[in-house]
Amino acid sequence: MIRFQVVEHQGAGLYRKLLDHMRSGQLQTFTASKRGRKVSHVKYPGWINWSNFEGVITGEVLSPRKPNEEWQLMRAFLGRLAARFASSIVAINIQFPLAPESAHYPSRKKRTYRRAKKR
Repeated sequence: MIRFQVVEHQGAGLYRKLLDHMRSGQLQTFTASKRGRKVSHVKYPGWINWSNFEGVITGEVLSPRKPNEEWQLMRAFLGRLAARFASSIVAINIQFPLAPESAHYPSRKKRTYRRAKKR
């Protein structure tokens, strides 16, 4: 899972612009479903769950069938934002949280004692 935040310029209405472009077909590779809360790509696996609050778009990129390939969808989404909507964006923050099942905690080494050699 990859989390991101897109901070837009004051009054830019980026979230609404993106949804309108997806629904009208101007963004041909992305589609919005579930009343605009879920975004998917034509080619890459997974989807983006996103929301908007006070000019900050937050989202999670999920790909349960191919969990290590979320970066493809994220790359396509960020590329599209940079290509068409860069003038509306102040900043983009990306986070890579560890999933509980994939978190690896190193185990403690057991002490081994050597036997003393007899002479």
